[in-house]
Amino acid sequence: MDDAGRQAGELAKVKARIKALAEKTVSNGCTEAEAMAAAEMVGRLLERYALSMAEIDVREERCVQVEVTLGGKQRRPIDGCVPAIARFCDCKVWLSRGPGGVGYTFFGFEPDTEMARYLLQVIDRAMRAETTLFKQGLTRAKGVALRKAGNSFEHGMANRVAERLEAMHAAREAAVAAQRTTGTALILVKHRVVDEAFRDTGIRLVSASSLHRRINAAYRQGMAAGGRVNLDRPVRDRGRGLLR
Repeated sequence: MDDAGRQAGELAKVKARIKALAEKTVSNGCTEAEAMAAAEMVGRLLERYALSMAEIDVREERCVQVEVTLGGKQRRPIDGCVPAIARFCDCKVWLSRGPGGVGYTFFGFEPDTEMARYLLQVIDRAMRAETTLFKQGLTRAKGVALRKAGNSFEHGMANRVAERLEAMHAAREAAVAAQRTTGTALILVKHRVVDEAFRDTGIRLVSASSLHRRINAAYRQGMAAGGRVNLDRPVRDRGRGLLR
């Protein structure tokens, strides 16, 4: 088998692994540390995907739209890390509202959008689980006070998760550029292909208004929860079924 054939075979294997991961469901009870471990795994797959591609593969890759519905009619603090998820996975993203509630639509190469969907679902469940634990510790807070504290906690956590994803994205692009002589050029070609395909859709993106966030003790605890991660930790079932 020649080099082109081997590269095509490796690319097909990586795409199959990405698809298999994206098709897994995530159970309730995922912690923030497990969510960021999942992000690290996604990053490794996307790096391997990038390293397996030649420029012709990039130019021939198909762009798709993937919608992820989070439920409910109102925006939530997790919105604060959605743009970082999109950049981490080299996608465009916009807010969408449908019969199932508020959600997000990711646009980009199919493996990238699949990873973005998976990662958003993992982080959403992690934030729910961490917020529940945080609220359980507020034995004296009730009603509106409890709701506001939980909201501030989630804002802090989303902000910290976004910071980590941005750093991981920069590190991945640097690794791709360092491991192949055409790495930087390939990254630029990929971004250009996605930009051109997106322009063809006629969709116009606008910046969403920022959700109000109160910097207080709960917010800082959320930031701390977002920073207590071990990015080398493997994602595995600890008896609660992170992935199944």
